[in-house]
Amino acid sequence: MGSDVAAALDAHFADPTATPAELAEAVLDLGVPIHHNPHIAAAALRGKRKRVRRTGRWLVRHGTRLDAVVLGLALLAEDHDDRDIPLIQTIGLLSTSFGPLAAHALRRRPGGGAALLWLAARTTGWGRVYVMEALCAHAATAVREWLLRHGLDGNYLDGYYVGPVATVSYLAEAIRADEVDDEILGQTARVLLTMAGNHGMGATLANYPPAPTVLGEYLRHLSGRPPTMPRYLSLARLADHLDRSAPTELSCTPAQRDRLLADYLALLDRDDWAAAGRAGFDPANEYHVWFANDAATRLGLRALAGFAAG
Repeated sequence: MGSDVAAALDAHFADPTATPAELAEAVLDLGVPIHHNPHIAAAALRGKRKRVRRTGRWLVRHGTRLDAVVLGLALLAEDHDDRDIPLIQTIGLLSTSFGPLAAHALRRRPGGGAALLWLAARTTGWGRVYVMEALCAHAATAVREWLLRHGLDGNYLDGYYVGPVATVSYLAEAIRADEVDDEILGQTARVLLTMAGNHGMGATLANYPPAPTVLGEYLRHLSGRPPTMPRYLSLARLADHLDRSAPTELSCTPAQRDRLLADYLALLDRDDWAAAGRAGFDPANEYHVWFANDAATRLGLRALAGFAAG
């Protein structure tokens, strides 16, 4: 795949009179791949750099069909000129189609880290996956700080990059601090819950060695925060996972798993947390009702026990 597009590029760059508009027509029905393609990359590198760059810019700015714009991005992705960053990140906002090549193009540029971060904050779904995978390859302090607070956006696709986010952001180190802000605490919950429910997508607690530490430190910080229903549910869902999982599925020893489960249940049973759970329960919320029926009796959650169906 991509060899026919590469042939069209070779023919185009061999003719000094050929225009970018003609190239756009030549690839109209070829199905230009939206991901980095070695055939197209090699053809781009065979062309004269200035002409390849001008052609890529024209196609991205003026292309009226998907294939033409994707090809323009593919040409720019083999270059390193920082002047193209605004153009690449702007078209990258249409991330489902252009995210893979925009991320690849920005990753190759010295100033691309900030642009990737800008895109990650503005994209969702599959497009965000491509951007986040590229962003996690950067080790800049600003990137790590952003990942620590905003790396996961709550979409189920978080599962594909939760492992790199946790690793690159140094989550296990950050959560051991004496004090953490609410954004870090919220992201820690999201990382743990995503790993707990991850199946066939990416990292799980079983292959995240710091899991026992992060689970314990999350509980420590949460115990000093005012209880709310979202926090109660996060804590209860993690307790449920601890209860249902073998120690090896949590990167724990049996003693670690048992201690964590006991500590989680103890906080959930604390009067102020139980009161928050009862007050926040919404009988019209299908997830609240499902969780009360599924876990309340098994875990002995007195806050929700009265809401379980008889």
